[in-house]
Amino acid sequence: MGRFPSFGRFLFFWERKNDFQNGENKPLISKGDVRNAEGASYLGTHESSGSQTSSTLSSHEDSTRASSRNISPSQCLDPSSASDYIFKCLLVTSNLLFTVLGLVTLVVGLWGLINKDSFAQEKISGLGTDPMLLFCFLGLALALLSLMGCVGALRENLCLLRAFSGSILLLVVAQVLAAVVLYSLQGQIAEYLRSGMLAAMVRYQDDLDLRFITDEIQTGLQCCGADTYRDWEINVYFNCSAPGVQACGVPPSCCIDPLENGTVWNSQCGVGAQQLDEFSAQSVIFLGGCLGSISRWIEQHSRAIITVVIIVLGVQILTLLVTARLLQRIRWSRAQHDAYSQSPQ
Repeated sequence: MGRFPSFGRFLFFWERKNDFQNGENKPLISKGDVRNAEGASYLGTHESSGSQTSSTLSSHEDSTRASSRNISPSQCLDPSSASDYIFKCLLVTSNLLFTVLGLVTLVVGLWGLINKDSFAQEKISGLGTDPMLLFCFLGLALALLSLMGCVGALRENLCLLRAFSGSILLLVVAQVLAAVVLYSLQGQIAEYLRSGMLAAMVRYQDDLDLRFITDEIQTGLQCCGADTYRDWEINVYFNCSAPGVQACGVPPSCCIDPLENGTVWNSQCGVGAQQLDEFSAQSVIFLGGCLGSISRWIEQHSRAIITVVIIVLGVQILTLLVTARLLQRIRWSRAQHDAYSQSPQ
């Protein structure tokens, strides 16, 4: 080696080069000590490694902030979004059903008006008092109101939903007031019913609608007249002084068995019934008046009536609450969208 000093220096530098290259290929932190990397110090590392690590962390935080700014409010899942979706579906479905119901009621009313030739020139003056006109009005109002709620829920239109909720609120208030008035005037309701039924009996032959309603009441409740079967004397055709064949008679809906041979409607079954005494007449017609039958029917079905009223009011109040919840949700979503659009990107 003394004679080859240059060759020895060459071997020394060659070994240092190999060690340096091997050191570059080896990681500074072993796999077993990765979790301790934050608090450990390493030999042979430069002071610039700490600044490089801090710059890497800061760049990672900046990218995280940037990615968080890119997330829109619609991507943030609200825990109540599922329930809001269910409420929206229920509101749309119920309004669709009530829209169909309103349209059916409207069609029935129009069919009744057309079938009776109510739009004829000689009958157009009495169109305002036609009961079928009430079906048309109720059907149209129900269809428009339900369609308003359905479209408002689907389109998330605040104007339509406010109008729908306001209409439902007015309807609930009107029904509650009507129930209070009926309860406070229950002593006078019988007199109103008597006056209405006597007026319907007077116009029995002239108004097809009143005839149909009167016949349905007398047939369904098995009654005749307002208080007794002799009340039919107020009708000019059933009055005993009338010249026709129906004089001193009653309508066939008062008969116990109005069907002849069980198939054909016998329109002459009540002829001369007012001339009979009660013992003889009870085998032909119903003797009791319809007012007493109506009172007994209401007493027997009072629980069912109250239950139906409560259910109807409950459905309307529930619809009102669901609409209010949907309105609140839409306002919150739009406020979040406005805040996101105005925030710096």
